[in-house]
Amino acid sequence: MNSKRVVVLTAIVLFAAFGFVKLRAGAQSSGAGQAPEATKAANTSGPKKAEEQFKNIQVLKGIPAEQLIPTMQFVTASLGVQCDFCHVQGAFEKDDKKNKQTARKMMEMMIAINADDFDGRRMVTCNSCHNGNAKPQAIPPVMTEESKEAMGAGMPGGPMMGLAPAATKETAGSTTGPIAGPTAEQLLDKYVQAVGGATAINKVTSRIMTGTIDFGGKSLPIDIDSKDPDKRISFTHMPDGDSITAFDGHDGWLVSPGRPGVREMHGGELDAAAIDADLHLATHLKPMFKEVKLQGVEKIGDHEAYEVVGQSEGKPPLQLYFDEQSGLLVRLVRYADTALGLLPTQIDYADYRDTNGVKIPYRWTLARPSGRFTVQVTEVKQNVPVDDAKFAKPPVPAKPAAGPAIQ
Repeated sequence: MNSKRVVVLTAIVLFAAFGFVKLRAGAQSSGAGQAPEATKAANTSGPKKAEEQFKNIQVLKGIPAEQLIPTMQFVTASLGVQCDFCHVQGAFEKDDKKNKQTARKMMEMMIAINADDFDGRRMVTCNSCHNGNAKPQAIPPVMTEESKEAMGAGMPGGPMMGLAPAATKETAGSTTGPIAGPTAEQLLDKYVQAVGGATAINKVTSRIMTGTIDFGGKSLPIDIDSKDPDKRISFTHMPDGDSITAFDGHDGWLVSPGRPGVREMHGGELDAAAIDADLHLATHLKPMFKEVKLQGVEKIGDHEAYEVVGQSEGKPPLQLYFDEQSGLLVRLVRYADTALGLLPTQIDYADYRDTNGVKIPYRWTLARPSGRFTVQVTEVKQNVPVDDAKFAKPPVPAKPAAGPAIQ
C-alpha cells in the first residue's frame, strides 16, 4: 500500500468516533475568522491568525490558524488532488511549484468575484469550476446512456426538455420547496417518540459499543464508549496500534499509530466532538436551531424521507432526513466551514434496534469528499459503570532541554 493511501485511510479512521454527528448551537461559524464561543472563552486574547502560526501565508491572512488545514482540505476535495499538487512535501512554505502560485491567483479571483458580484457572499468557490477535477471542465460532457434515459431519451421536444439533469440514483424522486405534510417541529417531536420518548432517552447515562469499522476494503474492530455528560472515546484497533478519538467534556484529541504525541482538536472539530458525546440527541435537536423548515421529501434507499433543515444564525445549515413511516433519523448532512467554502459530511443511519427502551442505529456510514467508512455495532451495553479516567487526556511529552549554543 502506497504512503498516500496509508495517510488517507489513517485519516478516515481518526474520525471513526464521529459516527453519530450532530450540530450544537454555536458549533460552527459561516464566516471565516469567527471563532467558536468555546474557543473564545478558553482564549480571551483571541485565536491565533494563520500567518502567526504558519509560514508564508499570503492570500489567507487574517483567518484563524485552526481554519487553515480545513481550508486546504476544501481545496484538495474541490480539485481532486493531494497536498503535493501545490506544496513541497516537508517544506509546505516553499513557493517552488507553479501550481501554488496559480492557486493563490485563483483564490484572489474567487474572493474578488464574490465581493464585486455577490455582496461578499460566498457564492463562487473552487468547486464551482473544478468540481473534483484539477483542470476546470470548460466543455459540457456528452450524454451517457443512463442520463439519456433519465432525460426522456434526449429527443427534441421530449417530455423532459429543458429540465435540469436528473438527480442521482440515491436522491431520485426528491421534491423541494413547500409541501403538504407535517411541520418540521412535528417531525422532530415524532423522532423523539420513535426513539423511545423523552423519559427513556434522558435515562441513558452511558453506552458501550463494540463492533467493526470498514473502509478501503478493510475491516477492523472498534470500541466506542460514551458517558453522560458529554464524554466519548473510540478505539480503532489497527495492526500497528490503536487509533483513538476522544472528548472529555472540555477538550478533544486524537492519537494515531505511528505518529508521536497527541493531536488536539480545535474550533469546529472540537465542537463536533462535544456534540457527538451527547447521549440525548433526539431531545436536544429542537433547542439547537433558531429556525427549522420542512424542505421537501427525498427517497433514500427504498423509503421516502422528510428533509428538515435547521438553521442557527451565522451557522451552516444542518439537513436532517426522517423516515416518512417510522419517524427515525436516516440521514444527516452537516457542513464544516472553511475560509473558501463548506465541506460536507453525510451520515446514513440504519439497523435501528431497541436497546433498554431506546432505539439506536447499530450501523452508520459516514462519507466525506476524502472518503467514507461504515461502523457496524455488534454489541451495546447501556447504563453500566464507566470510569471517568478512561476519558483522561494522555500527558503531553516534555520537550527535551535545548543544548548549549554552538558559537
